[in-house]
Amino acid sequence: MTIELAGYAAAVPQEVVDRLARARSALVIAHENPDADTLGASLAVRVLVESFGGAATLVSSDPPPALYHLLPGVGDFRTDPDPGAPYDLLVVCDFGPLERMGPVLERHRDLIERLPRVVIDHHVSSEASGAADWIDPAAAATCEMAALLAVRLGIPLQAADGRLAAILTAGIVMDTATFAHPSTTARTLAVAAALVEAGAPLSEISRRLYRSKPEAQLRLFGRVLERLESVDGGLVVWSRLLEEDLKVTGSKPSDSEGIIDLIAQAEDAEVAILFKEAEGSTRLSVRTRPGGVDATVLTGLFGGGGHARAAGATIDRPVEEARPAVLEEARRLASAVRR
Repeated sequence: MTIELAGYAAAVPQEVVDRLARARSALVIAHENPDADTLGASLAVRVLVESFGGAATLVSSDPPPALYHLLPGVGDFRTDPDPGAPYDLLVVCDFGPLERMGPVLERHRDLIERLPRVVIDHHVSSEASGAADWIDPAAAATCEMAALLAVRLGIPLQAADGRLAAILTAGIVMDTATFAHPSTTARTLAVAAALVEAGAPLSEISRRLYRSKPEAQLRLFGRVLERLESVDGGLVVWSRLLEEDLKVTGSKPSDSEGIIDLIAQAEDAEVAILFKEAEGSTRLSVRTRPGGVDATVLTGLFGGGGHARAAGATIDRPVEEARPAVLEEARRLASAVRR
């Protein structure tokens, strides 16, 4: 039985299809601090462009974390564009504001801003509005959208010796927490089923991303969970990840992936927050319960964004200065929830 996705793929804007099909040399950029979704979608775009005879350069300001080395081709990401490439298209995956590219934007702003672009993003807070900016907040992952784009372009999901299906599956698995997040829809499951049908090793990808962690990462989790605190009878739970934790445990910043999801398992919590110390500033990771606080409302107060149930922000203040203001707003929003 073949999983049919053509009906879903009809939603892909024609301008996105046309620009990718015409591209001879695409510059494909992931967001800073990349995750499986931005990396997988970027890798998939390269496959699609190459299928039409073009070439693509993959760029990420930050090196892909070791967790995502299972993605075929992830080692091909560069920190800067190829100075000799005749780029004719910019593609950004999993974000809208160009600032989320990180330092690569400042180093190559003239190039990045003059290129025609395609944006593929599923964040409800995205403000991208160009002619080929495809924003679909109903998608659980940008890789879900990239799979539909492949179908719309007539590229089989088995393309690139099965690599296309594998990288797209990884992004979907990561952004849905193995299909547990409420953002998972019937379309998400249909796309995932089609990718498995195309040969994606779903079980192995899920194990590698969610059930396999180095000892240093487990020790890091332990330190952060030991600091767990709550207010208002557990309506808001929070903890801190300090730079010292990374040194003591021998872990890397990317090893913090997944801690917030553990904190969010607190039974009575409407809002879960992780405050990450980052060179004098504070990075917020926020999770909220379905039917309650919109996480983008909380993070939006501090210049951030994301999804209703999962969002983040960066505050240009140390953790101990940022924490009181964030907790005050979190308590206000959580106390207004009626169940």
